[in-house]
Amino acid sequence: MIKNLKNNILWMMLNIILINNLNGQINIYSHRHYDSDKILFKKFTEKTGIKVNVVKGSADQLIERLINEGENSPADILLTVDASRLYRAKMANILEPIESSILNNNIPNNFRDPENYWFGFSVRARVLIYSKDRVKSSELSTYEDLAKAKWKGRIVVRSSSNIYNQSLMSSLIEANGSEKAIKWAKAIRSNMARAPRGNDRDQARAVASGLADVAIINTYYIGKLKNSKDSKDREVADNVAVFFPNQNDRGTHVNISGGGLVKTSKNKNNAIKFLEFLSSNEAQEVFGNINYEYPVNIKNNKSELLKSWGDFKIDEINLSILGKHNSKSVKIFDEARWE
Repeated sequence: MIKNLKNNILWMMLNIILINNLNGQINIYSHRHYDSDKILFKKFTEKTGIKVNVVKGSADQLIERLINEGENSPADILLTVDASRLYRAKMANILEPIESSILNNNIPNNFRDPENYWFGFSVRARVLIYSKDRVKSSELSTYEDLAKAKWKGRIVVRSSSNIYNQSLMSSLIEANGSEKAIKWAKAIRSNMARAPRGNDRDQARAVASGLADVAIINTYYIGKLKNSKDSKDREVADNVAVFFPNQNDRGTHVNISGGGLVKTSKNKNNAIKFLEFLSSNEAQEVFGNINYEYPVNIKNNKSELLKSWGDFKIDEINLSILGKHNSKSVKIFDEARWE
């Protein structure tokens, strides 16, 4: 009798240990591919004892995978770049809203879904970079100004299939309406020094080489060029300067990298703990110092490189709007034959 009781207690204790081990982990589907994330995963595990497992892929692949896996998905969190993709995930019914006072306090309203299905954790501004030798900062002003004839043959920017450009277009639709957005897209295409090609770093290289005078790129790519192991890339960063457009009206377009809780998560409490950790001051500093992204509270930026570009006013629209206008943005780019 006593022996059976001891055995039952032992089995109960083993079950508790097994359950704790099973629950002591989170599974993240991530579009992000940065060293900063590896550091954050390690820090989170050290703080909480919760193991982080990561599956990588493109945002579209991961969203499609979550849809196909349904209830059988092992994923707890979806991490990706660009608010439009997070909006897409919400519309696909694969995310679940989170009630967290920590996230609500740490993440500004414009950087999270109005219904708390997703949250931004780092910010990148889509700025103008220009040749220090051939352009004066006083010549630059707004995104809209780039449509003027004086910039004919002087602009480079990547393909319209890129989500960053689609979100910029969505912000222009919101600010100026579709009709003006179409005219802008056609004028920018006409003012390009070459057909769209390459990534954002390639646009900066084109400006530094003299092929163009101005490019539209995300700020953190300048940080990557500045800190590259390749001396040629560091030289590119030294030969261009950053300009924040639209400072006298709505502000510079910004976007986020963020995440949300997968609806079918088996480790919801741990997953929410991780998302809350990403909003902490400790994690926010890692985004800036390692990946050159702004914290969600931009004024709290601690990165000296980001500080060197100066303070700037942001366009404060709720970023869910970027997702709402995405299909319209794609149609406008097609009509403008942006490529």
